[in-house]
Amino acid sequence: METLLRVLAALPLAWVHRLGTLAGWLTYGGSPTYRRRFRAQVAQAGVAPADARAAVGAAGRMVAELPRLWRHGVAGVPLRCEGTALVDAAVAAGRGIVFLTPHLGCFEITAQAYAARWGDRQPITVLYRPARQAWLRAWVSGARDRPGLTAVPADLSGVRGMLRALRRGQAVGLLPDQVPPEGMGVWAPFFGRPAYTMTLAARLVQQSGAQPILVWGERLPGGAGYVVRFEAFDEVLPAEVEAQAESAAAVNRAMERLIRACPGQYLWGYHRYKAPRQAGPAPAAAAAAAPPAD
Repeated sequence: METLLRVLAALPLAWVHRLGTLAGWLTYGGSPTYRRRFRAQVAQAGVAPADARAAVGAAGRMVAELPRLWRHGVAGVPLRCEGTALVDAAVAAGRGIVFLTPHLGCFEITAQAYAARWGDRQPITVLYRPARQAWLRAWVSGARDRPGLTAVPADLSGVRGMLRALRRGQAVGLLPDQVPPEGMGVWAPFFGRPAYTMTLAARLVQQSGAQPILVWGERLPGGAGYVVRFEAFDEVLPAEVEAQAESAAAVNRAMERLIRACPGQYLWGYHRYKAPRQAGPAPAAAAAAAPPAD
């Protein structure tokens, strides 16, 4: 497996994406459960199947491009950023930033792109889940600890590290549409269906006074590179940390807006509506009207 990662890291991006597209379609064709979940979540979001079709191959491209980004970062990758004035203003003000990114496009590249441009002035800390295999941990940890970029584990120590970074006026980044462990989320609407949603994203903003900014990395066709798009978070979160459900719903609405802008690059096969074992079922009245996730 490590040999395959080395090969993917060495190939031109266009070839990596071609291979990834093939892998995405093979996975879709070979897994009825994945296929049902993909279709059900597209329907739940009200997205036309034709608009989401490209996401089948995009899921494979996302996996295939990771070794190249882990090994080489953004070096040699065609990359441009849009909406940079928003970030420039926050960095100039010395205000902490909470970057919110859905499972959309190339989310691995967003923190690296930020670190390459602003990391010398305002470093960024991101959450990650350590790989189980020792050899893969070495690949990932080396890739995500770069100048201006620090990765911390997705546990209590990592959360504390993010809060410390924000209080120093630095930036942090996380994926708020990732299903959190039991006790770290609340039920909030996501495309009209209750989804167990992390409270951490909003709490980081509320407890530190940081500025929330949306960001996602659009993957250009033909291996032409990426566009990292920074956008304003256009809602005001409740000041009270206790208003967790209301805050989580606001974050979900922001994620929905980004996803609707590019449904062909969202991970529709991600099990967004699963519930941690001890979290209990989704609110029955609302969940009954929703199609099954798998």
